[in-house]
Amino acid sequence: MCARVATTQWSQILAARDGSDTEARKALEGLCQTYWQPLYAYVRHQGSNPDEARDLTQGFFAEFLDKDFLSDVDPEKGRFRAFMLASLRHFLSHERDRVEALKRGGGTTTLSLDVEAGEAGYALRPTEAMTPVDVFERRWAMTVLDRAMSRLQEESATSGIGDQFKELKQYLTSAEPQEPYREVGETLGISEGAVATAVHRLRQRYARCLRVEIAETVVNPAEIDDELRHMLAVVRS
Repeated sequence: MCARVATTQWSQILAARDGSDTEARKALEGLCQTYWQPLYAYVRHQGSNPDEARDLTQGFFAEFLDKDFLSDVDPEKGRFRAFMLASLRHFLSHERDRVEALKRGGGTTTLSLDVEAGEAGYALRPTEAMTPVDVFERRWAMTVLDRAMSRLQEESATSGIGDQFKELKQYLTSAEPQEPYREVGETLGISEGAVATAVHRLRQRYARCLRVEIAETVVNPAEIDDELRHMLAVVRS
């Protein structure tokens, strides 16, 4: 039921910074792999072409994954998204000239970035009137929504209601067309009222999954509601 996992992004960052725990390192690399698209979108909207944005984003993560880069991290000073964006901006202010060295194989591990996926995410919405920070925030919000949906899908499959999830997920976002409950009920072999009940429960579970994703990016649980409101405002803007 989307229970909170034992560690958060911040605890994984601190473990990677302070120790040599291989699992913590892998977890941090996984987080970078998940959150690269918002940062890629930021770089793109600053005027870089796709290849340049890929190289700069890879260069940033190559340095980010070096625990020396994390030496001054203080999770009490900000939320995960803010920390990542501030780190990228600092990197871009003085690291563009060193990206070529990283590309030539300076002995640093970089992420394998799917530029086509990054471009697809970047092009989800017209961005001409948006600032680079706005673009980053938009892509971050969509990443959170996507991760929550993936959690819910996995939970549904584990619970044996994967087929029901496939039919009902259209009611979780207004971006997708919505069939009448009666027609979906005929497909699933349940009544229209049962569909309404199932949709209500699915929305509740989706909301819980969203809270789990947000909880992973803040230090204090008291910040979850504020961050969730911020995310929804970004999506609706």
